[in-house]
Amino acid sequence: MIPADIISKKRDGRALSKNELNYFIKEYLSGSITDSQMSALLMAIYFKGMSDRETFVLLDVMLQSGSILNFENSKEYIADKHSTGGIGDKVSLILAPLMAAGGLKIPMIAGRGLGFTGGTVDKIESIPNINTNPSMEVFKDWIIKNRCAIVVQSNKIAPADKKIYSLRNLTGTVPSLPLICSSILSKKIAEGIQGLVMDIKIGNGAFLKTKKDAISLGRLITNIGTFYDIKTNIVFSSMDQPLGRFAGLACEVTEALECLNGNGPNDTMRITFELGSHLFLQAGIVNDKNAALKKMQALIDSKKALKYFKSMVKLQGGQLDDFKNITKPKYEQLVHSNKSGIINFMDTEKIGWALLDLGCGYKKPDDKLDYTAGIEFYKKVGDEVKYNDPLYRVFNSDLIRLEKVSQLLLDTFNIGNKGKPLELIL
Repeated sequence: MIPADIISKKRDGRALSKNELNYFIKEYLSGSITDSQMSALLMAIYFKGMSDRETFVLLDVMLQSGSILNFENSKEYIADKHSTGGIGDKVSLILAPLMAAGGLKIPMIAGRGLGFTGGTVDKIESIPNINTNPSMEVFKDWIIKNRCAIVVQSNKIAPADKKIYSLRNLTGTVPSLPLICSSILSKKIAEGIQGLVMDIKIGNGAFLKTKKDAISLGRLITNIGTFYDIKTNIVFSSMDQPLGRFAGLACEVTEALECLNGNGPNDTMRITFELGSHLFLQAGIVNDKNAALKKMQALIDSKKALKYFKSMVKLQGGQLDDFKNITKPKYEQLVHSNKSGIINFMDTEKIGWALLDLGCGYKKPDDKLDYTAGIEFYKKVGDEVKYNDPLYRVFNSDLIRLEKVSQLLLDTFNIGNKGKPLELIL
């Protein structure tokens, strides 16, 4: 087979065969096919799309490129959660220990920042000494001992996806339904899960801007889940403004700890409980959603979920002692409102790119993250403000970046005479 012929075929909108996809992926992993050739194929897929059959094949090729965890003797229900990405979305950090405290096993393989959205692994790696890249055997042992762990994708789990994932980030091909779907599910199926809940974000701060695209992705994920005998639920939620009070790296871990302490913001806890209720129902732990909500609140109130988070961090070698002081930023600056009125719009994607400029994400693969960087949101859509009220607190450890981002953020909100709070669950 000739790589250029396969690229040309997809460029012209024709379907690729299983043999062609299998050849292209395997040769890319071996180094025979270059990054530039893979980039060309990704761009062709981005513009021309893939049929459901092609997407199934691409997912299976990615899945079979690595190992699959096996919990065949587990008495507990094995499940996971995934989000298509947003600004301030630290739900995984809360939900994994919450579900573990409720009796589920959560072997979470999470991602790094992708495009303008933050990555769960980047956030948890702000905890000193934490190990997010164990061997498969150690990862499985962590799950057996503590029922939850959050790790990065290793070279053993869907290595084809791992290599392509970073390339998508660098080539502007992230928001492609076949690539999103095959990437997510190749990792999740490899975890050996029985159930999955997907939080598909919609809005100006999400990869998927319309509900039509989100429903298409949800349908495809559900069909694949059915094929692999994985119970799957889809939740659609708004990303027309950041989630929670903070977006960044260490600051989101701190906010997750506040949530587990019972002091979480309403929007973050509502999404967490919505997703968690589906997993408890899948597992048969409760009979209805109301019972699931009560159980989760009890696990928060008793600090049992917090205990599982701390045990998870300790098991993974992390140190939470004095975490807030260790990750305290050197600089901070306020961004003020330019008029009085009601906030009726937040440009969440632009806020995401601002976080990238602040030091929270990757412009190049070898970029060093500033774990102290982030933004605190004093106001949200529907809130009334007065002229010169502080809207954002911006912080990091690089003054030049901080001042640049503070100026950029002046163009990320609109204040008018009318406005109302956004609907969170769509």
